[in-house]
Amino acid sequence: MVSGAPGDVLGLGDEDWSNRVGDAAAEAVFRLAVAGFWRLATGWVPGDSIAFLSAGSVSLRSPAGVGPYLELLASADAKTVKNRIHLDVAPEQGEDPVAAVAALRAAGAVPADVGQGAASWTVLADPEGSEFCVLSPR
Repeated sequence: MVSGAPGDVLGLGDEDWSNRVGDAAAEAVFRLAVAGFWRLATGWVPGDSIAFLSAGSVSLRSPAGVGPYLELLASADAKTVKNRIHLDVAPEQGEDPVAAVAALRAAGAVPADVGQGAASWTVLADPEGSEFCVLSPR
């Protein structure tokens, strides 16, 4: 996007922002269980970020060691409202998306309705109720 173009409300221009996200943080009461679920959902492994070293958090990252971390922070409170931001996961090329959704459901995900209507993706919630989408293979 060129700076000043319609939709460029932040004036970011055409700079590459693809590696500016350091982590995505979420709160969880049962961090280790939720980390196990997201490890299955993403294929990511325990990371070694600063937050991972601090008490009360768990960190996951791509096994290639690139991209953002998923930080699961301690929370004493259960989730009560719809997420304002969520993760999307996509099966690998050639992977059966129906089988991917079935594997996530077997790991504790449940169907979720966030008002998506008839969509080409599947909306689920992780074991603590955080919504996410399963997209088509990428």
